[in-house]
Parts: sequence; C-alpha cells; structure tokens
Amino acid sequence: MGTRILVVTQHFWPENFRVNDIVAGFVADGIAVDVLCGLPNYPRGEWFDGYSAGGPFYEEYRGAHIYRAKEIPRRGNTGKTIFLNYVSWPLYAWAALRRLPKDARYDAVFCFNTSPVLMCWPAIRYAKRHRVPLTNYVLDLWPENLYSVLPVKSRFLRAVAKNVSDALYRRADRLIAMSEPLQQRLCARTGKSPAQVAVIPQYCEDFYAAPLPDPALEEACGGRFNLVFTGNFSPAQSLETVIRAVVTARQSGAADLHLLLVGDGMSRDSLQALAAELGAESYVTFAGSVPPTDIPRYTALADALIVSLSASPDLGLTVPGKVASCMAAGKPLLASMDGAGYDAVRQAGGLVSPACDVEGLAANLCALCAMAPAQRAELGRQAKEYYLAHYRRAVLLRRLENFILQGEC
Repeated sequence: MGTRILVVTQHFWPENFRVNDIVAGFVADGIAVDVLCGLPNYPRGEWFDGYSAGGPFYEEYRGAHIYRAKEIPRRGNTGKTIFLNYVSWPLYAWAALRRLPKDARYDAVFCFNTSPVLMCWPAIRYAKRHRVPLTNYVLDLWPENLYSVLPVKSRFLRAVAKNVSDALYRRADRLIAMSEPLQQRLCARTGKSPAQVAVIPQYCEDFYAAPLPDPALEEACGGRFNLVFTGNFSPAQSLETVIRAVVTARQSGAADLHLLLVGDGMSRDSLQALAAELGAESYVTFAGSVPPTDIPRYTALADALIVSLSASPDLGLTVPGKVASCMAAGKPLLASMDGAGYDAVRQAGGLVSPACDVEGLAANLCALCAMAPAQRAELGRQAKEYYLAHYRRAVLLRRLENFILQGEC
C-alpha cells in the first residue's frame, strides 16, 4: 500500500482555507488522503448552498475522501454562537472517528489547526489510539488568538484556556510554526525541542502570482488609486484602522485614494457602519466574498495591497498567509502590524507601520500615492522577489510532506 495521511481540520472546502490546496498537493504527489472536517458555514455562520445540519457527510475533493462531522454553526457570529461552534465540532468529530475506514493504515495524522485549538483533540484521540504520529500545524496560537475574537476577562477562565491549550499542543508528536518567534514560544510552553517544532511558513498558491486583468472591474474603479484588501473581516484584522487611515490620508492630500475590501466576516456590519459614520462610503467599497481564484482580478487592479492585524504581541508571532499571496501579486505592499509580519514586509521593500497606528499608516499611504509610477513598480518587483525566495508552493509543500511523514524538513 502507498502512503496515506489523515487530515483533521474543522474548516475545509468549499470554505476558503489553504488546507484545501495542501490536500490537493498531497494527492498530486501520490499520497492517499482522508479528511475529517466540519460542515461549511464560515465566515458568515450560514450553511453553504447544498449543506445543512443533515449533511452531506461524505464527499470527494480532488481525489481526497471527505468525512464531515456535525457542528453548531456560527450563526450571527455572536460570542455565544462562536463559543458553541468552537466546542461542538471537536465533540461531533470525536464521534465521527468511527466512520473512518476500518482498514485504514495511516502513516501520519496531520491537523491544520486554525481556531479553535480544540479542533486538534479528535486528531490526538485517533493518533494515540492507533499509534500514528501526529503533526499539528499551529496557525492560530491559543489561547491568545481567542482573545482577539472573544473578550475573556476572567483570570480563572484565561488560566484554564492556557492550560488546556498547552496540554493539547504537548500531546502532538510534532508541531509546525510559521515563524521562529512562534517556534520559540511553542518550545517554551510545551517542553519540545526545536527539532520537534519545525518552522514552515504558509506558502502561496501559484495562481496568486498570475494576474487576471478584468476590463469591467478596471472601468468601474479606474481613475483612482486603488488600495486593495482581500480576506477575512474579523477583529484580528483591525480593518477599522485601515478605514480611518484612508480617511486621514485623503484629508491630507491623497484625494484619489480608494479602498476596496474584498471578503467577508464577522466584522463586516461594524465596518460598513464605520464607513458611513465617517462619510467614506463613496471611497470605501465592500466587494463581498469571491472565490480564491478570482482574487488575482482584484490584485491586478490594485495600485497597492494592504495587510493588517490588531495590536497584540501574540498575533505578532506569526506571518499571516495573506502576506505571501500579496507579495506574489507583484504590487506595492503596506503592512499595519507588529512582529514577524512587520519584519517580513519591511524586508520585502514594503511600507510598514505599527498595528493600529492610524497616523503612521496614513503617512505611508500619502507617501505611496505621491511616488512616481516607476518607484511603485520597483516596490512591486521587490515584493515578488521576496515571494519567490520564501513562499514558493513547491518548496514548502515538500517540506510539509517530509516533516509530517519523516520528522525532517
């Protein structure tokens, strides 16, 4: 029999997460893959078309077999529904382990661990019971990432969350971190050696590097300086900082500046309300969610791209996957964040400012708008070169496979 991997992740196709491409890459490399995941309702909290609490519970995706477990949807994205979503899927997924093939002989279990950390629990249960090595890819560090979504103030509850998170991380045989600072934090919290905690950044799918000029989109947004954000709208992205900075920059002379927000999420309603409150609706456009393969239409239109995070030293431990896809587009890049992401964008020639610094981001926007086209083109070239050197899919996918299967990368 050939190599076989069990992938455990609450969020999977048709939801838009990079694990979709990782699974497709494994299959293309001759690895048999089964996926244990949830029913798609992220980010709006509503079931995707064709799905409901009644399933379907088995599907196929690009050669991989999908086994879906129930979950309580994030409907309304309130604190209560998010909490119920966080705790429900691991319990349902634990029960769904019995639906995996009885004759499966997995060589490894791989958890693509976004929030919540609890989603690795069924992976731990299966791996320990069947004596299969488990690798946990830590995309959102918990409990720190939790506090960017739910304002937990109780010291007792915070202590419980930290103890549970650390215990779950320790029970994985191997961990993957996206940056060296996160590797150091995980080693300190789990007692694992650096050899057990690999640093493997999130790669960028190749299609992000191929622009898709869209004449209709260019006609609708032409004649302005288009600043484009793509991705999830949540408190962790601090998009209110971006909107306020765009307003400030326009008041400071960048009169053609136009912010195009492509995506969706729990913060959308509050962001639209903020744009209306600031009188910015004519130059802050919400384009809605689009398939990942349509993102190059918007990055081709962009005069500049932006990534942002809220002011948290713990969020600064990682480099968001969005950084790679923005660099791949070969456009000038701005960052409003701290830590590892700030450093990566700065090294790639981008314009950086601290997280939640409205004035600093506005100054960078004004500077970018005032640059000659040749200067902006050079910034885009530097970003593309950094992507080619650090975030190529083929290289990082091989490293993932080697670490998951052999503990080496």
